[in-house]
Amino acid sequence: MIDIKLILTQPEKVKELLARKGCDADLGRIAALDERRRSLIVRGDELKKQRNDASAQVPVLKKQGKDVSDIIARTKAIGAEIADIDKEISAVEKELTDAVSVLPNLPDEDLEGGGKENNKVLKVFGEKPEFAFSPLDHVALCTKHGLIDYERGVKLSGSGHWIYRGKGAVLEWALLNFFVSEHLADGYEFILPPLALGYGCGYGSGQFPKFRDEVYWVENPEAEGDRTKMKFMLPTAETALVNLYAGEVMKESELPKKLFAYTPCFRKEAGSYRSEERGMIRGHQFNKVEMVQITAADKSDEAFEELVGKACSLVEKLGLHFRLSKLAAGDCSASMARTYDIEVWIPSMGIYKEVSSVSNARDYQARRNSTRYKGADGKNRFVHTLNGSGLATSRVLPAIVEQYQQADGSIVVPEVLRKYTGFDVI
Repeated sequence: MIDIKLILTQPEKVKELLARKGCDADLGRIAALDERRRSLIVRGDELKKQRNDASAQVPVLKKQGKDVSDIIARTKAIGAEIADIDKEISAVEKELTDAVSVLPNLPDEDLEGGGKENNKVLKVFGEKPEFAFSPLDHVALCTKHGLIDYERGVKLSGSGHWIYRGKGAVLEWALLNFFVSEHLADGYEFILPPLALGYGCGYGSGQFPKFRDEVYWVENPEAEGDRTKMKFMLPTAETALVNLYAGEVMKESELPKKLFAYTPCFRKEAGSYRSEERGMIRGHQFNKVEMVQITAADKSDEAFEELVGKACSLVEKLGLHFRLSKLAAGDCSASMARTYDIEVWIPSMGIYKEVSSVSNARDYQARRNSTRYKGADGKNRFVHTLNGSGLATSRVLPAIVEQYQQADGSIVVPEVLRKYTGFDVI
């Protein structure tokens, strides 16, 4: 959530930054609601003073033997008016919170406006593989070797689902083991969170209320259609991890919190029939290891660089050709102030596909879920939250299969995975 003080004191700056994300915000309405809230509070305080002053007269007048019925009647009337104002304040505050909470995060000021067309490639790692034969795509290779059963995946769960089989399942698990081992070696804490989360997690991470229809909801007859009382299937471990300390105040000495989680991820985004989304490139369920850091405000840039370096290191150690791109403001997700994508080369498609997004939400998520820390000066401040895939496997495995294929149709297993697979070649 954007700091409302910033909206009120620097509306033109806020409006310009939001415009870079393609958001034309009505900040005037927010200012008007805040002014209404303030005037109601002032009026309520005035009435409370009048009631207190009148109440203070009652024992004095009683002692003098005077009639106090009019004063008592007046204090009751004032009390009723105060109750009405308090209700109106609550309603205005809810309306104000709702108006601010639907706004996306402000992009960092060095980000260009616009969408994908303004993304900037920062680095390219390795060389594109060259083949002296006609290479196969990952769907053909995985089918040929029985690594992925696409047909039966659809039979069990519909389009956008697949089954890992045999050496395909072993290779998938080897990737996850490799990622977990790397993060443990770097001192990150391993978390296995629940896969069904409460509404507060979606709100705290910035996905709700605007994007609440993009997740799978768990039916709960007792909720009577109220999604705030229902659970949803985790779309990414970030949704759980950034809410781990919601409502808490940590000591600055406890920061940063360096966490990672392995989870299946569930998303409504369906695989399309476009050639670049065939097979495992986009689906409803996929495996991912997610990194999160919770930091003090002055350490978040440092944490961002660390997460970018870690994500790049994983793809480099796998020996894959990829690039690092800085996203334009409009291509960053709603909750994020800054995002770099790690994009792996898929030879059969002739394009790069994202396998990790490393993002800094600044204090946007912390303001929504009230995660704070006490600074050395004794003041409470909102933490900064950052996340990065480390990594999602559903695009890494196709990249390995395609980039490591041989003329005889075999696939060489990346060296770092061999201790987990028990075989060098498929």
